[in-house]
Amino acid sequence: MTLSPALIKAVVLFPLNVMGIIPALVLWFSGKFEAYQFSTISIVSGGILVIVGLYIIWITVSLFTDYGKGTPAPYSPPKILVAIGIYRYVRNPMMMGVWCVLVGEANLFMSVGILIWFLVFFTGCIFLVPLWEEPDLERRFGEPYREYKRHVPRWIPRINPWSGYKDRLKL
Repeated sequence: MTLSPALIKAVVLFPLNVMGIIPALVLWFSGKFEAYQFSTISIVSGGILVIVGLYIIWITVSLFTDYGKGTPAPYSPPKILVAIGIYRYVRNPMMMGVWCVLVGEANLFMSVGILIWFLVFFTGCIFLVPLWEEPDLERRFGEPYREYKRHVPRWIPRINPWSGYKDRLKL
């Protein structure tokens, strides 16, 4: 993955705020920073979710930058429809990765505030993706995206990867 200025800006604006700054502010305002004691269970369960979520995000951002020739940010979107790798199983793995990180942080810090932030963000995603993101992708990519959308679920991953583009792209 190439660290271009657009990619750095995309990471700072979205994931750092959603998964870092806002949860840190929630912890700070709730007093959790000063008096927090980690438990083994919260470290293991929360840590696993955070690591899995960050790994999913790394994979998806890499696919956007390396294959899609863009970033996850709306001001520099991929120029090529990304329907390979993890995107053959589910259409929104990046959001699922962010959700894992937020739930992991809520668990790690035993923070109701971060859990509430996750629920607000989750609800926003559930409404924003079909109302804004998907129509935008249909305008940008046309029939290939509509075909992809017919075969790959939005949130619940397929058991077997979709191979619709594999034959055409010789992947």
